[in-house]
Amino acid sequence: MCLFSDLAAFRKIFSKANNIAIITGAGVSAESGVPTFRGAGGYWRKWQAQELATPEAFSRNPSRVWEFYHYRREVMLTKNPNPAHLAIAECEERLSKQGRKVTVITQNIDELHRRAGSKNVLEIHGSLFKTRCMSCGHEAANYKSPICSALEGKGAPDPNTHDAKIPVQQLPRCEQTGCHGLLRPAVVWFGETLDADILTSAETVLDSCDLCLVVGTSSVVYPAAMFAPQVAARGVPVAEFNMENTPATMRFKFHFHGPCGTTLPPALARHEAEQN
Repeated sequence: MCLFSDLAAFRKIFSKANNIAIITGAGVSAESGVPTFRGAGGYWRKWQAQELATPEAFSRNPSRVWEFYHYRREVMLTKNPNPAHLAIAECEERLSKQGRKVTVITQNIDELHRRAGSKNVLEIHGSLFKTRCMSCGHEAANYKSPICSALEGKGAPDPNTHDAKIPVQQLPRCEQTGCHGLLRPAVVWFGETLDADILTSAETVLDSCDLCLVVGTSSVVYPAAMFAPQVAARGVPVAEFNMENTPATMRFKFHFHGPCGTTLPPALARHEAEQN
């Protein structure tokens, strides 16, 4: 039964929840001005993300793929968390003092949840600001701007821009002793499987939560699309915050329509029943 946008009913459930899972997607970052590379206008030069974000594209043309990710990293360094990210982080901090838990399971790779102050974050698709070595497998955080000197000033999204054709030896390289292997972004590309440990952690959270929020996600990217419906199937209230209905909307108890930065803060604000 769907109460849809009954905020008071949601708030009553929220006030009693001890273990809240918040699943987030591109919609939560769109209000920070983060390009989604989905739908109309979702191009970088002549390509859509799914033509560049694949292992095949990287092995064929690592220079072009690194230009694309360099552009995305540089853009992200100019963006900031919006009221939705901040409301989630504030809620986690406040509830943790009451012995209650909030976990963010995000499909986003922009780290805006962490920058907003969220501590309990599972990044199921990885991060723009982590690299993995193709030779030794070492993963590391990397916030260098530019990530390597050869990429400085490269990555312009204009369709008339020519590929930089950077020699592979000048692309980002591993700094582990004696390695010097080619680095790739530590993100999950199309056709790759999710990190098993992170997926297991997400499943544990979803199996034990007593309230689930789905924020700014289209509920079409698997396996994340199954997370909230599987929670709803065991009778736990799920609240969807989105600009439009999604394929999963009718399975959920609540749907709050509109920009997440507007709908989420009042939903997660301190409830009068809270002790601290």
